[in-house]
Amino acid sequence: MTTPTRPDRLRLSDHLEISRVLTGLWQVADIEKDGATIDPETGAAWLAAYANLGFDTFDMADHYGSAEILTGHLLARSDTPRPLAFTKWCPAPGPMTRDVVRAGVEARLERLGVDRVDLLQFHWWGFHHPAWLDALHELAQLRAEGLIAEIGVTNFDAAHLDLALADGVPLLTNQVSFSLVDRRAAGALSHVCHRRGTKLLAYGTLCGGFLSERWLGQPEPENINDWSKMKYKRFIDVTGGWQAFQGILAAADEIARKHEVSIANVATRWVLEHPAVAGVIVGARLGERMHVGDNLRLFSFELDTEDHARLAEAFSNTRPVPGDCGDEYRRPPFLTASGDLSHHLDKMPLPFIAKDVTGRDDQQRVLSGSKWEDIAGYTRAQRIDNRILVSGTTATVGADRIVAEADAGAQTTFVIDKILAALEALGARAEDVIRTRIYIVDEVDVEAISRAHGRVFGEIKPANTLVVVAGLIGGYRVEIEAEAVLRR
Repeated sequence: MTTPTRPDRLRLSDHLEISRVLTGLWQVADIEKDGATIDPETGAAWLAAYANLGFDTFDMADHYGSAEILTGHLLARSDTPRPLAFTKWCPAPGPMTRDVVRAGVEARLERLGVDRVDLLQFHWWGFHHPAWLDALHELAQLRAEGLIAEIGVTNFDAAHLDLALADGVPLLTNQVSFSLVDRRAAGALSHVCHRRGTKLLAYGTLCGGFLSERWLGQPEPENINDWSKMKYKRFIDVTGGWQAFQGILAAADEIARKHEVSIANVATRWVLEHPAVAGVIVGARLGERMHVGDNLRLFSFELDTEDHARLAEAFSNTRPVPGDCGDEYRRPPFLTASGDLSHHLDKMPLPFIAKDVTGRDDQQRVLSGSKWEDIAGYTRAQRIDNRILVSGTTATVGADRIVAEADAGAQTTFVIDKILAALEALGARAEDVIRTRIYIVDEVDVEAISRAHGRVFGEIKPANTLVVVAGLIGGYRVEIEAEAVLRR
């Protein structure tokens, strides 16, 4: 077995050729969490050591401590071709105006000390707030202006990645959790990537270091202090607990000994071989051991049929991580370091606000701001006592722009998000919905619309009517209304 001297590379676009092992800088925030910061020139020297060995693609975010600043110092001292800096913008939910989005990107440019971000990855906390799509279109405009080379997203589920692409946003990548423990990305999300040509960047492939010989056969840890392990221990717990996890470790260890590599190599190789994956992100604790030699062995072997069968046997004794990719940040159980969003957000703002109806103590209504609400005299939703009625809803943004004009399934995803936002303003959830009515213009769209409806209501199963009509005003492909009852 010969170990390569450089990591494999992949051309993602005309602008980007990446190392297939990206160096993740999220642990800069953990190192600096007690208030001390890394000296920028010292940090840049540490990063240069990775780049000189071919690990020249760095991944960071606006909230990873001083990671962008350290990388900026690296870029300032680098000749062409310089290392690649991929960063994330994770704004608090709210209106995503042109000025807001431009300011977010310009802050990244300033910290990195560059004229163009190589890959700007966008994160959004809750899709019920529709401004995420506004933000992506503004990012596309900044890409056209040359401030961004490529646009990606992070922690997007399959439905909303598909919706963004159907609405014309030029997304190159989606960065998500993907590991032997968290296998959600191998499902619907990978199907979208195959169909649309988008690629995945995988993080969490080593579950914060749990996927290593250090934890094989060891008792379950009681006290965990570093953020990464605090987070991924929750993934282990929700998928069956420590004993089930030891089964995965044992299988990976057998395969590692067969190929004369490490458990970490096996875990990372399994993700890297997935067709949708462009690269894996391996975290670096700057100033400590680099693990470069071990990471290079990742490219010295491939998993065979026997290896995949052994891992599948171990997987069968675990439970899937609930939901789709990114749901760990959007709904319980919150699989974050703290078990909630307290270290990310103060609160999740609502896109709609419920208002009392004058003279009716038992009635509230939600207005969306559409001009037609005043012209036609209707409301987006109203609550009377414990009953909530949601008007027919279409995939509209702004005054009259149709979202994903040619894609009925994507429109349905956007429509249901708007319905859920109205319900949320009135104190209800998807689980409170007892009836939906769907109006469509083409029978060929039935399956796509039904699958989008089933993604949200598959377990709830409200009463439903689906009707093909001659046409919908405005050229929409689908319109949906809903009724909910709050449990007393």
